[in-house]
Amino acid sequence: MNHYAGIDVSLEYAHVCVVDATGKIVREGKVASEPQALLAWFGALGLSLTRIGLEAGPLSQWLYAGLREGALAVELLETRHVRNAFKIMPVKTDRKDAHGIAELMRLGWFRPVHCKSLEAQETRVILTARKLVQKMLHETEMSLRGLLRNFGLKVGKVSPLAFEARIRELVEGHPTLQAVAASLLGVRARLRGEFAGFEKRLREIAKSHPRARLLMSTPGVGPLVALSYVSAIDDPARFKSSKTAGAYFGLTPSRYQSGETDRCGRISRIGDAAVRAALYDAAHVMLTKPVKGATALKSWAMRLAKRAGMKKAKVALARKLAVILHRMLADGTTFANQRA
Repeated sequence: MNHYAGIDVSLEYAHVCVVDATGKIVREGKVASEPQALLAWFGALGLSLTRIGLEAGPLSQWLYAGLREGALAVELLETRHVRNAFKIMPVKTDRKDAHGIAELMRLGWFRPVHCKSLEAQETRVILTARKLVQKMLHETEMSLRGLLRNFGLKVGKVSPLAFEARIRELVEGHPTLQAVAASLLGVRARLRGEFAGFEKRLREIAKSHPRARLLMSTPGVGPLVALSYVSAIDDPARFKSSKTAGAYFGLTPSRYQSGETDRCGRISRIGDAAVRAALYDAAHVMLTKPVKGATALKSWAMRLAKRAGMKKAKVALARKLAVILHRMLADGTTFANQRA
């Protein structure tokens, strides 16, 4: 008889449930959220497991890799799919979640998620850290502006290089404000240094990364966009068609159809928000700045902008870029050859 298992993972412990082909619970347990602990627990069962379900999350990729190394048939499940499936449950507990995941495995009603390679995960970590430092830098500058505004001191429009001098000029003669500004400017200087370090490291990675260099042959696509896209796609072969790349990053319109109602909405915004933003930035650069080698794409987007507006044109161009970049990765061709 076939057996199926579900694992609900938390930081310290994971609840595990095993059911048979009829849905009867065979075994339940609470195990440390460690690959070796889970392997030992499943090994002690003495059962051959057809499928093991594991909801995608912070620890999931690490546990997935460990269970795969132990020759277990484990699948990563899409979080949104699992969450929607569990909405009918009146009582939510970790134990019930594990049982629910096991049932999804038994019924086959699940959507597997790609587990990214170690290289892709490492690139994502650097990109995420860079974004965090950038956000903290922006918040520090905005806080300084806000604090001084309370005293009628307006920073105004100023370049990043002249920002510190402008702040010191405004607080001169105000001992309390000088002390506060000095502390926050020190934080800002450190954040700027760290941000510059991340920028340099990303440029070096992109320069030595064959697939990133390939994507950077596209006008408007720099190291940040290329690395964000490459790390998100990871394996181009997992997409049956390049056309699905736009939908994967939430750049296709949502649709609701029921009876006489058929409504096409805004873009779905599902998937990786960072990649979606990067593609939109690339489209913005292509449409608002002089770039070489993208005449056909730019002309197409500008015609669309005249009909539907610049914002929709940028979204449409971002969607088209997602498709083109995937095709370039799949074929190993540059942008010029891709257009040809």
